[in-house]
Amino acid sequence: MRQDHPHRGLMTGKTVLVTGASGGIGRATALGLADLGAHVAITGRDRARVLDAARQIGSASGVSADVFVADLSSQSEVRRLAAEVLERLPRLDVLVNNVGGYWNTRHATVDGLEHTFALNHVAPFLLTNLLLEHLMSGDAARVVTVSSNAQALGRIDFDDLQGNEDYSGARAYNQSKLGNVLFTYELARRLRGTSVTANALHPGVVNTSFGGEDPSRVQRVLVPVLRPLMRSPTQGAATSIHLASAPTLVEMTGLFFARSKPKRSSPRSYDTAVAARLWQVSAKLTGLPLPDTPAGRI
Repeated sequence: MRQDHPHRGLMTGKTVLVTGASGGIGRATALGLADLGAHVAITGRDRARVLDAARQIGSASGVSADVFVADLSSQSEVRRLAAEVLERLPRLDVLVNNVGGYWNTRHATVDGLEHTFALNHVAPFLLTNLLLEHLMSGDAARVVTVSSNAQALGRIDFDDLQGNEDYSGARAYNQSKLGNVLFTYELARRLRGTSVTANALHPGVVNTSFGGEDPSRVQRVLVPVLRPLMRSPTQGAATSIHLASAPTLVEMTGLFFARSKPKRSSPRSYDTAVAARLWQVSAKLTGLPLPDTPAGRI
């Protein structure tokens, strides 16, 4: 069943890549943008689930979606994904960095990084940088990164960024979501004067399987009680869709949105020194050139 968008056709001719789109907010975002006429490409780590999402998108919109299978907690997988995107998509107008997760206990990735930090921050940082030239080759492009109001509780602990000394699932998640906003603001600064904008958002508290692999005790107790009060994935995707498609946002960049409206993020998110340092640390962790030049030329 097609979703009822008042601006159907708004995204006709545009190509959008949505990460983490095999379910939840990501799938709803891809469905909504396809319904607006966009050619949608989606990623997921489980081939069966991402193919199912593609079938749903095709059935709802009448247009087939491009499918990419990758575990974005792995840097080699991010690089492979970027290479496949460059090969298969002639243009890219919007990148929606939606993929993310929460783990109550500490897990290390194949790269030796803490899983939450690797997936929620490093993956969008690396993928965005690898696709920047492709995004910049068009008339106007957008980078949309899904953060959370949890960013208000976050602090970037450069002394223990990977939680080796003292790990807390909540603290790691909050740090990563603040990282999303700091990355977005720094990216916007580096892209001033280019055709690419960068904005971040809070999707709301949404009824998905988020955190289900390794939930905290509080999550196990509270989520079933609060689930009826949570927003649906379609409602949670509304701000992502707005940032990806609204004509009024074509020149708006470096902002944080909730319920499709700009709002102030945490005071820590506006610390340009912390943002620059996080960018430098992230560049070292991913093997990208250090940021002596604008990100568009990295």
